[in-house]
This record gives sequence, C-alpha cells and structure tokens, in this order.
Amino acid sequence: MPVRVSIDIAASRQEVWDEVSVIESHTEWMTDAERIDFMTDERSGLGTEIAVLTKVGPFKTTDHMTFTEWQPPATMAVEHRGIFTGFGRFSLDVVDHDLTRLSWEEVIRFPWYLGGPISALIARPILSRIWRRNLERFASRFSVR
Repeated sequence: MPVRVSIDIAASRQEVWDEVSVIESHTEWMTDAERIDFMTDERSGLGTEIAVLTKVGPFKTTDHMTFTEWQPPATMAVEHRGIFTGFGRFSLDVVDHDLTRLSWEEVIRFPWYLGGPISALIARPILSRIWRRNLERFASRFSVR
C-alpha cells in the first residue's frame, strides 16, 4: 500500500530539483534519516547506491537503496533493498511559474517476521506523518504557499 505526501513550494521546478537532488543533504531535512553513506563513487544519478541509517522511534535499520530513475528536473526514484523492500519516488510538477509541487511516494514491504502487510498498514499513518513533516522541513528552505 503506497504512502503519498506532497507540498507546494514557492520556487521553480529547477530550483527545487537543484536542492532535492543533493542526496547528502537529505539528512538535514529528513528527521528519520540519520546518516547517508554512498556505496558508489557517484553521488547522484542512475545507479548511485546509498546506505541510509534510518530511525523511526526506537527502531533503527540501514536502508540500502539504488537510484533506478533520475530525470532532471522531474523525477528521481529508488529501489529499497534489505530488511524492508520496495520503492520510493520524488516527483516535481510545475503548478505555476514559481510554484512546484513536490510529491513523495513510497511502497515499503515489511518482512513476514516483522508482521508483513499488517505492520505496513499500521505503520502507514506514522510514516505519512513523518514524511509530510520532512517535506515541510525541506520546503522551509524556500517560501511555502
């Protein structure tokens, strides 16, 4: 079951892309991302691999991701590998000349030994709230409408 959140940012799509595409800065606005380690020499673009130390409440895990889509200034997507699997995508849509909608979609599959789909269903509103606040923190780098 996907989790989708979005926010309108008072900036051009290129300006938003220039900020969101700096992967190492995600820990500055993603409260659940404590550390990002690059597993490849590349720090952006298709095929870039990262390991993200993620913390939600008392739970910590290292989320291994590979960028499977990188289309400036419109979309970037990752495949999650490890304990939790699935995909995530940032999409940037022009609403107006200086107004961009940043949308974040995640599909996270929980392993059977952590409750599988039932845990995913329970976690959905919690993750949605966390990711919505993350987008608000990101948008605070610009003026929000």
